[in-house]
Amino acid sequence: MKFRLGVDVGGTNTDAAILDDELNVVYTVKAHTTKDVQTGIFNAIEKVLVESKIEKSKIQYAMLGTTKSTNAIVERKDLDKVAYIRIGKPGTVGIPPYMEWPTELKEAIELHSEIIHGGYEFDGRQLAEMKREEVDQFCQIIKDETTSIAIAGVFSPVNSEQELQVAKWVREDLGSQVDITLSHQIGGVGLLERENASILNAALMTVGQQIVDGFEKALKSLGINAITFFSQNDGTLMTGEFTKKYPIFTIGCGPTNSIRGAYHLSGIKDALVLDVGGTTSDIGVLVNSFPRQSVLSARVGGVETNFRMPDVLSIGIGGGTIVHQTGKGVKIGPDSVGYEIVHQAKLFGGEIETASDIATKLGRAFEDKKEFVQDISQKRAQQVSKLINQKITESLDQMKTRNGDVPLILTGGGSFLIDENLKGISKVYQPSHYDAANAVGAALGQVSGEVNKIFSFAKNGRTKTLEFAKRQAIEQAISAGANPDSVEVIDIDVVPLAYLPGDSAQVKAKAVGNLDL
Repeated sequence: MKFRLGVDVGGTNTDAAILDDELNVVYTVKAHTTKDVQTGIFNAIEKVLVESKIEKSKIQYAMLGTTKSTNAIVERKDLDKVAYIRIGKPGTVGIPPYMEWPTELKEAIELHSEIIHGGYEFDGRQLAEMKREEVDQFCQIIKDETTSIAIAGVFSPVNSEQELQVAKWVREDLGSQVDITLSHQIGGVGLLERENASILNAALMTVGQQIVDGFEKALKSLGINAITFFSQNDGTLMTGEFTKKYPIFTIGCGPTNSIRGAYHLSGIKDALVLDVGGTTSDIGVLVNSFPRQSVLSARVGGVETNFRMPDVLSIGIGGGTIVHQTGKGVKIGPDSVGYEIVHQAKLFGGEIETASDIATKLGRAFEDKKEFVQDISQKRAQQVSKLINQKITESLDQMKTRNGDVPLILTGGGSFLIDENLKGISKVYQPSHYDAANAVGAALGQVSGEVNKIFSFAKNGRTKTLEFAKRQAIEQAISAGANPDSVEVIDIDVVPLAYLPGDSAQVKAKAVGNLDL
C-alpha cells in the first residue's frame, strides 16, 4: 500500500496527516510552528512518521499548505521588485497603477511601471494598435534591475493576444530568464483589481520558489522520495511548477484546507465549518463539498484584487487568544501568544491568561495542567467562555445564506473552546482527526481549472458558449495536473451584464479532477 502525506502550516501549529491510497486517514499529529517555518514542517513530518510507524519508502505523494505568501505580503518582506506594463493607452492613463496601495507595500514592490498603447473592448475588438518601440524603451530602462515583470491589458480575459505578444517582445529584449506574470491567467475582468493581483503574483516569484524548494528539501532530508503538490485557495492542488508560476494562489489555502478536510472527515457536503486554531477561528461554508467562493473583491495585504478566494470570516479567537482584564471588564483578544503558547500560557507555567487556560479550568482540555490555573475562578472562566461563544455564534450567523438552523462541522485544535449547543446550529459534528483537518485537506488529491470571462451570446448562442467555457475550465484542470478521464465541471455561474450590448454575460466555470500520476 502507498500513502500520501499532508502538511499545513498555521500561525501556532504545523499539522501533518497520513492518508492511505483510498484516502482514509491513517494518522495525524500537531507540532509547533517555528519562526523559520521550515523547522516546524520538518518536525511535524518526522513526528508523524515516528508515531505512525509508516515506512518512508511508502510515502508516494506529499502535499503542503502554507502561509508563506500571505506572510510575505502582510509583513512586506522577501518580495521581488516588479516592473509593470499596462496595455491600455490612451484610455486608462487617467488612473495610474498602484492606486490606493499601502505606501509601505508599494515601496517594497514597485520598480518601474508604464502604460502602453493597446487594449480591447468587452467583445474582443481592439481599442488601439500596440507599438513595439514602447516595449523596447521599457525594457531598456529595467534591463539591469529586475527579473520579475507583470503585464495586464484592458479586457485581456476576453482576448489575451496582446498580453502574449508583449510577453514575447519582453523575452526577445531581456532573455528567457525573466519571470512574467500575465493578468488573464490570474484574475477576473476588472482591470485595476486584476493588475493588482498580477503585480502581487510577480512580487512573490522568489517566495514561490522558496515554498517549493523548502518543502522538497525537508522531505529529502528525511529520506522521503515523494511527488510533491501544493494547496491553492480553491480547495485543490497544484504542481510545484505551477506553484512557482502562480504563488499568489497559495494565499488563503489554510482555511480552505480545513473546509475540504471537514467535508472529507464528516462526509457532509453542505454545512458551516468552524476551524478553531491557536491564533484565529476561521468560518467557511461547504457547498457541494467545496468551499464557497467569495463574490466580493479580495483584499490581500490592503490591496484590492479579484482572483479567486474562499468566502472565509476570520476572527481573533483561538487557543492562544489573550484574556485581558480592563476597567470595563473582561476583553477577549484579538491578540494571541501564537506559537509561544507553550512558554507564555499559564497552563504551561507562563504568566499570560489565555483562552486555553479558561478551557482547562472548565475541564474541557489539558486535564493534567489544572494545577496551573487554580488562580482563575470558576465564575470568571464561565464568564469568559460565554463571551467567546457569543462572539462565535454572531460570526456563524453572518456566514449563513438562509434562515433557520444549519449543521456545523467543528475542526481545529482549539475546538474545546466551543459549546456543544449553539444558537442557530442544528447539530455540531466533530469528526475523528478534527484537530488536523487542515492537513487532511492538504492531502486530498484533486486539481482544478477555472474560467472567468465575459462572453457575448449573440454570435454562437447561450448553449454553445457555455459548453465552450466548460471545455476551457476542463483544459485548465488538465494543464494543472488532472487526469483527463476524471475531470468534471462542478460549478458554472452566469451573470447577465445589462450595461453591455450583444446579450453579454460574465461566465464562471470550474472543473476538478483527480491527480494525473
